[in-house]
Amino acid sequence: MKKSVIKLENVWKIYKMGNVSVNALQGFSLDVREGEFVALMGPSGSGKSTAVNMIGCLDVPTKGRIMLDSHDISELHESELAQIRGRKIGFIFQQFNLVPTLTAIENVMLPMIFQGVPETVRVKKAKELLELVGLGDRLEHKPSELSGGQQQRVAIARSLANDPEVILADEPTGNLDSKTGANVLEFLEKLHHDENKTIIMVTHDQNLAKIAERIEFLKDGRIVKSTR
Repeated sequence: MKKSVIKLENVWKIYKMGNVSVNALQGFSLDVREGEFVALMGPSGSGKSTAVNMIGCLDVPTKGRIMLDSHDISELHESELAQIRGRKIGFIFQQFNLVPTLTAIENVMLPMIFQGVPETVRVKKAKELLELVGLGDRLEHKPSELSGGQQQRVAIARSLANDPEVILADEPTGNLDSKTGANVLEFLEKLHHDENKTIIMVTHDQNLAKIAERIEFLKDGRIVKSTR
């Protein structure tokens, strides 16, 4: 059996709002193994956003354990966690989250800076990644000079900058038209099949989830159903 890349065990996330406690996650468990393509589905208010933060190790649970590459993240210092997260997980967001003042190539180079990659290597790798997503002629364009689909492809290139094991895609086609969205999904499938990347895609769209090998359904902060 392939090794677990990210494992969440009975994770609770409780937010305090004045005197009120909000249980965003209530016993959420998920085991994602090397090379899997998993879709996480759920209606609005089901806890998807909190689950993304937990799966991406961007936050620590109130209760329960999150294991990233055999490390319990609650026992790591933030600097250690940032280093491991930066190497292990590539993020693709619905809002693209590109830095507006940076060019496409500078946006892709950014995660490599935090990992201490030398500049010559950063430039070469960023060029190769932008060519891979079909943007070799847009290296010096800023986000405002790119279409939504092109911005999402820059975001995909950036997510691959440190050659992560896991791509975490949060509603990756949510801001795109259907044709451009289909191209983005095709690219994620290619990464999964050709590069053996582990992909976790969060979506509310049943049609998108169909390309995954496994669909986990989230309701009221926990997994209620799993299908293959």
